[in-house]
Amino acid sequence: MTTPEVARRLVTLCREQKWEAAQRELYADDAVSIEPQETPMSPKVTTGLPNLIAKGRQFVAMVDTMHALTISEPIVAPQSFACTMALDVTFKGQPRMKMAELCVYEVKDGKIVSEQFHA
Repeated sequence: MTTPEVARRLVTLCREQKWEAAQRELYADDAVSIEPQETPMSPKVTTGLPNLIAKGRQFVAMVDTMHALTISEPIVAPQSFACTMALDVTFKGQPRMKMAELCVYEVKDGKIVSEQFHA
């Protein structure tokens, strides 16, 4: 897949909240995920597709109610793309909150090799 194709497909799957399907289809086996900061639910850096899938499952398990999810159209460069993601979510045992991130992805050989989230 080309970078624009990967970008469009990722946005489509994420809008449908098909997180694991997106990872299995679009991510390289050695992909890296970088968070803005380490949290109790996620380390700053996660490496390897199995670990990214586990991190995604942990996130889904923490969600009580997803009130709204908005993902922008991607902005695409030859080997990378970015989009914004806004969540209106209630995590289990937590008050309702709104979150927004800039999501930046690097693509190599038709697969996402890194994702980085900026608050």
